[in-house]
Amino acid sequence: MAKKSTKNVARKAATATPKRTASKEKKVSATPTVEKTAEDVLKKLKTLNREPSLQADLQWCLGSYRYDKNPSGLYTMIGKALPILKEAAISNAKAVSAAFLKSVEKTMNSR
Repeated sequence: MAKKSTKNVARKAATATPKRTASKEKKVSATPTVEKTAEDVLKKLKTLNREPSLQADLQWCLGSYRYDKNPSGLYTMIGKALPILKEAAISNAKAVSAAFLKSVEKTMNSR
């Protein structure tokens, strides 16, 4: 009987590809979440220095949403902020981009 080389066996074991298991990666949705959109809208309103009362309401609704996960207040506040953002985009296109408005509208339509 011929002896098997232990080097070849070890080398084959080291270079063998491991079996692939099913990946459990989360799929990222194309639509931004309502929470993320509300944060972005709040940030944009603060940057533009517009509607401080709406900013306060939006901030309160964000806290409420984080507590009870009920998005109805966020949708209402984003709906109130959308015309203000569109108006700002008309007066200064660089302040509010069309892509930003499109993503906000997409979130509102995903309701």
